[in-house]
Amino acid sequence: MKNEKKSAIPRATAKRLSIYYRIFKRFHAGNIEKASSKEIAEAIGIDSATVRRDFSYFGELGRRGFGYDVKKLMDFFADILNDNSITNVMLIGVGNMGRALLHYRFHERNKMKIVMAFEADNHPAVGTIDENVPIYAISEIEEKIKEANAQTAILTVPSSKAQEVANVLIKAGVKGILSFSPVNLSVPKDVVVQYVDLTSELQTLLYFMRKG
Repeated sequence: MKNEKKSAIPRATAKRLSIYYRIFKRFHAGNIEKASSKEIAEAIGIDSATVRRDFSYFGELGRRGFGYDVKKLMDFFADILNDNSITNVMLIGVGNMGRALLHYRFHERNKMKIVMAFEADNHPAVGTIDENVPIYAISEIEEKIKEANAQTAILTVPSSKAQEVANVLIKAGVKGILSFSPVNLSVPKDVVVQYVDLTSELQTLLYFMRKG
């Protein structure tokens, strides 16, 4: 099985990688050794042609008529998603959304772990510990990021503060930001931002409900 990709991967395909990984983990847990593109597609809710097209970007992942080797594909996607080693993540903002994320056990589902959180210097949460995660003042981030060995941050701050805080993160060495703030951030080319817009996702859900 070739592990190198053949060409640039479309964003839509890239967003499905973690879903494929989850499905192969589920198949493996169910002692399923082989899975067809149709079975994979049905498990996700897409068509089998999309599965085959997605997989084609990664070379020869399986042979037509033989199905896909579940264990090999599970390991393959684990490697692509860097789920073979622990990824340390920082949380910026411990409001309602931030607290919910602190209590979500990422490390029990995948090898991602929130190791520290940050708030405004005068915030009452600074200096406390929640779910074994210490909460520091944002002014300490350049010092603390070195201790954490982390380049990834989850941003859950008010929209009005999102760009200002993103600038602080970038200056401290953060290379990846998952933003829950519905504001397009201006970042350097070597910094990746992924947006989670719950309002947009809900509106899309309602649209498909009405359409159906």
